[in-house]
Amino acid sequence: MVNKKKTGFFWNEKCFWHGAGNFAFLVPVGKFVEPSSTSGFPETPESKRRLKNLIEISGLSDDLDVISEAKRVSHQDLFAVHTKDYIKKFKELSDQDGGELGLRAPFGPGGFDIACISAGLVKEALFSVLNGKHQHAYALSRPPGHHCLADFPNGFCLLNNIAIAVESAIQAKKVERVAIVDWDVHHGNGTEKIFYNRADVLTISIHQERNYPTDSGHINDLGGPGAHLSNLNIPLFPGGGHSVYTYAFDRVVIPKLKKFQPDIVIVACGFDASGVDPLSRMLCGSNTFADLTERLIDYGDSGLVFAHEGGYSELHVPFCGHSVLQMLSRSAVIVEDPLANRINSQQPDIIFDNLQFERIKEIADLHGL
Repeated sequence: MVNKKKTGFFWNEKCFWHGAGNFAFLVPVGKFVEPSSTSGFPETPESKRRLKNLIEISGLSDDLDVISEAKRVSHQDLFAVHTKDYIKKFKELSDQDGGELGLRAPFGPGGFDIACISAGLVKEALFSVLNGKHQHAYALSRPPGHHCLADFPNGFCLLNNIAIAVESAIQAKKVERVAIVDWDVHHGNGTEKIFYNRADVLTISIHQERNYPTDSGHINDLGGPGAHLSNLNIPLFPGGGHSVYTYAFDRVVIPKLKKFQPDIVIVACGFDASGVDPLSRMLCGSNTFADLTERLIDYGDSGLVFAHEGGYSELHVPFCGHSVLQMLSRSAVIVEDPLANRINSQQPDIIFDNLQFERIKEIADLHGL
């Protein structure tokens, strides 16, 4: 039976204890790079912790089923996605002093266990919807996962949380067809690569063109042999805002979902397309993420699972996340976004939007939409 509080919110304190070491923004401290006087590495716990705090202070948490139990993913779950050699090296280095095995994905002592909990939150959120406990679910996962390849961590991502959850559900015969909608501002290269040859998993990534990684996320990457058109990339020009994102959903994302007909939709939910995010050049407001969520809710009867990914504005991420959770739960608790007027006043004009709309139409034609 579906819980009266129809949206589950999964979090765990240990995920806030993941640390990256001594960095100044994206660069390790040393030589001519001076230690930062602030938090250093951009992927910090603060934006996530402040989101959790905001839903408690606003009262939105009363309309959610808040679950903080930590259930790690198993080695069987991990090996369904990641190579045994990578998992072995990750565990060994984690048991020592931590370090880095890939690119911009450092971790401290115990980082392996925390990453397994983060992936576990996404798995639990997914299974809670598939088992009928919740209509929708949100996993406040950290570290994030959508950049991580089967054997190579990168972009702050140590395990591919969504891929692990999806494979676990498919192997348990809980689901047959899955769609992953990634609106993190950076291309979901790891998730794309893992499922590139799979016709049963649709991967969609809407991202800032050539942000990160700079060599992936192209329009013509359509899926591998036997999985043609199972991968959809929507690279957007820097500076795109609310109109561009909603148009892309209306013209491409929703029609693609209707054509694929997944059993469930999982959202790689990054808030780094925010108009004040330090790692992007986009102009989304909290209303943008709420409107995209509403479109997914209206799309069909299947449940939605959100896995938290990026977002590096400690001020704005909580308000973006709150707007999504309020929309998912249909709660009457609304908080005013203090940056709404600023971001709304900076939206691009119709000349820019039309240029981007033409690119989106080309993508739609490529996919027969």
